[in-house]
Amino acid sequence: MAYPMEKIRNVCLLGHGGEGKTSLIESLLYRTGGIDRLGKVAEGNTVSDHDPEEIKRQISIQASLAPVEYEDYILNFIDTPGYFDFEGEVAQALRVADCGVIVVSAKNGASVGTEKAWKRLAKQGLPHFFYISKIDEENADYEKAFQSLRDAYGLCVTPFTIPLIENGKPTGVVNLINKKAFKAEGNKTVEVPLPADHLDQVESLRNALMESVAETSEELMDKFFAGEEFTKEEMLTGLRAGVRDGSLAPVVCGSAFTGVGTMQLLYTILNFAPSPSEVRIENGVDEDDNPVEVKYDADGKPMAFVFKTVADQYGRFSYFKVVSGKITSDMTLYNVNTDTQEKLGHIYIVKGKKNIEVKEISCGDIGLVAKLNNTKTGDTLCAPGTFVKLDGIEFAEPCYSRAIAPKVKGQEEKVAAGLTRLKDEDPSFTVVNNVETKQMVISGAGDIHIDVLCSKLKSKFGVEVDLSDPKVAYRETIRKKVTMIEGNHKKQSGGHGQYGNVKMNFEPIPGDGFEFAEEVFGGSVPKNFHPAVEKGIREAMEHGVLAGFPMVGLKATLMDGKYHDVDSNELSFKMAARLAYKAGIPQANPVVLEPVGSLKVTIPDSFMGDIIGDLNKRRGRVMGMNPTEDGLQLVEAEVPMSEVADYAITLRSMTQGRGSFSVKFERYEEVPRDVQDKIIAEYKVEDDED
Repeated sequence: MAYPMEKIRNVCLLGHGGEGKTSLIESLLYRTGGIDRLGKVAEGNTVSDHDPEEIKRQISIQASLAPVEYEDYILNFIDTPGYFDFEGEVAQALRVADCGVIVVSAKNGASVGTEKAWKRLAKQGLPHFFYISKIDEENADYEKAFQSLRDAYGLCVTPFTIPLIENGKPTGVVNLINKKAFKAEGNKTVEVPLPADHLDQVESLRNALMESVAETSEELMDKFFAGEEFTKEEMLTGLRAGVRDGSLAPVVCGSAFTGVGTMQLLYTILNFAPSPSEVRIENGVDEDDNPVEVKYDADGKPMAFVFKTVADQYGRFSYFKVVSGKITSDMTLYNVNTDTQEKLGHIYIVKGKKNIEVKEISCGDIGLVAKLNNTKTGDTLCAPGTFVKLDGIEFAEPCYSRAIAPKVKGQEEKVAAGLTRLKDEDPSFTVVNNVETKQMVISGAGDIHIDVLCSKLKSKFGVEVDLSDPKVAYRETIRKKVTMIEGNHKKQSGGHGQYGNVKMNFEPIPGDGFEFAEEVFGGSVPKNFHPAVEKGIREAMEHGVLAGFPMVGLKATLMDGKYHDVDSNELSFKMAARLAYKAGIPQANPVVLEPVGSLKVTIPDSFMGDIIGDLNKRRGRVMGMNPTEDGLQLVEAEVPMSEVADYAITLRSMTQGRGSFSVKFERYEEVPRDVQDKIIAEYKVEDDED
């Protein structure tokens, strides 16, 4: 069934791993008749966690769609991973969500995942809701969890429901807006009398809600101070306004396992979460690159944004949100990103791994289409003749890299093809073939992220891989000038021989280039052999004399030489030049150069000392520290690239996941002598093994 836009809610579930997001989806589906059996993460039978990797690891690793149809509404809940290695999935979900529910465990309270979720929603300008989960479990403390949210985010954190406590245990919830109590019985929610011992607390908290309503307009403020009771419609209108403008972050609570509070969360979303047109105006550019704004319009020309792609052996499936008009099967749309026409086949709504075919997807709703060969995540599909490219999805830069190679030689192409397919569904990782180190390097958000990608290579594409530390692209240069270095190539083996003799000067030059010059007098080396001398030096520079790294920053000057009328040829002078290189460079104070990067680390101020100490251990130079707009500290430093290979893991551990960083190559610098000796020793070991 196609739903009108005002009956659509697109809700992203956010929060730390293990707080109960996936179980909450199960409870919502079960309580509304969407499923007939309550799945459990531990049993691997939930709607959201259906990927084999998720079932094996018992964690969410991808954003999963679970529409809840209730009365005449559709609520598209998007379950997102709580582990930081899969933040790319969260970015995709938030790109199309119209509000966020941050799930917080009553046992843990506000956590790092809570902080990250709050900031993401604030950055997107989307309304915040909190759901305090697991209120009935051992060691749960609703009051403590609520207070941790209030301490972190202020008075905007406002309870809409509170636990119903009987004999010291939560048995239901109380809705503060209508002052009614509810319990879960079987798969139904029933109203029960509000106990007398709850009245004072309920009245006090409800008065706080009334005050929040009063602040939304002068008329309601006058009514509040006059002591008049708000009508139900005034309450709802005022609270909606507060949620929309961010002055209210409703808090509801419950237990996904027993179903306590599940329906109250559903009612809270229905009544107070916005429809797509109420919070979103899409930004993009027209064909002349001029900025444009697109409002959600059910009567407009068809337009959709592709926010997620799933690829398997059967093909590609594209998840899209309709921005304008409606999308129907067999429709032809124009992909403005790839300048291609795409003929849509069957379209579906998605419930976990189950696809339900429909005839149309209405404006503001989310759907799925198969086999769009030229469409990828972040693309815009428009009606033919229309050109609007909507803003894409901003993914964090990958910060953890590993060299990847097939376990069985000869399967390199199979690995590359598999990673290309996986890249379709996960744009947050990168793969680079490093010509200098002769390694394929995969970069992601962390070790779990890369481990999952390797597991998918095996399960989906039948290729197993090994991971190792990426080699560092060191280089070599010289520090002093040496003169008149002789290279003499002489070979006699019957018939014509080979003869070439050169005398060379070698000197350092700034940068990483190479210069060749000649100052030969009297034709001691004929000009037609000069290019061979230059070629010989260039080839020799591919391997330095210390550890075999490429030589850079070198000027070679041909000063003198000898030739033979019969035996001299280009090969002879190329070989002579190489001999001169091998003889002269060791005398020119050769040194190893290492790549140095510009590192930017964003952390809470409380971790500053630990971060600076760790950077010093990594031979880093701190260049500055500046506060950011969101109250964090930005540390800027220059660090050897060899020292940041494991920095993503270390930083996450040191800051409990609160820190983030980016690193960008800046230049090459000379390696300290003690480090150089270690590098040369390692190279010799590798050389001996080869």
